Amino acid sequence: MAWTWFHRLASPPHVYRVAGRLTPWLAWPAALLIVAGLIGGLWLAPPDYQQGDGYRIIYVHAPSAWMSLFVYTTMAVAAGIGLIWRMKVAHAVAAASAPVGASFTFAALVTGSLWGKPMWGTYWQWDPRLTSELILLFLYLGYMGLRSAFDDVQRADRASAVLAVVGVVNVPIIHYSVVWWNSLHQPPSLMYLGKPTMPPSMYVPLLLMLLGFTLFYGAVLFVRLRGEVLSRERTASWIREAVRP
Repeated sequence: MAWTWFHRLASPPHVYRVAGRLTPWLAWPAALLIVAGLIGGLWLAPPDYQQGDGYRIIYVHAPSAWMSLFVYTTMAVAAGIGLIWRMKVAHAVAAASAPVGASFTFAALVTGSLWGKPMWGTYWQWDPRLTSELILLFLYLGYMGLRSAFDDVQRADRASAVLAVVGVVNVPIIHYSVVWWNSLHQPPSLMYLGKPTMPPSMYVPLLLMLLGFTLFYGAVLFVRLRGEVLSRERTASWIREAVRP
């Protein structure tokens, strides 16, 4: 039964239809959660006793940083599945994820720099967390650049998949960098040994933003995945029936 479900995911027509049905079920909850999280974080949450209102950028920065890692891991897993089982849909998932992940990574770096100026006195430090996050952005850009360097889709899939799988080693480095090395970046504030270090009025909006950003990625991924499938299967006979009004 499980293998039947897995093999159905390798069917481009099936994935195209399922992605279309699921997109609104992810997009609308994502919008509501993000709006609620922004209202709770930017207006209802109290100022931090040390950082004042400057900490509020965390409600965009932290979800963006989380998604930069989550999306890259998803991309690497999909690329690995594509390499091992030669599933075109898995490569399409990886290709559809890369620009989204790069956008989240860029947002994390920019918001982190904006927060760093008043807190550290500078927009940038070659801190382990910041440097490894910048490397992640380069990995995303390298993946997309490598794909565009090949005219043949299959060769582009294989080459970029190898880079994605190798580059996933950077994900735990980013996550544990504030633990392994002396870092200017603050340690995890939401969960530490299973207990939040923030009051509920602060961390509940952050949780809403984290969930909202995750659902937003799912919705955008499905939209982009449908485009990837259409591009790859443009000569297939089922396309005409699928896009018929």
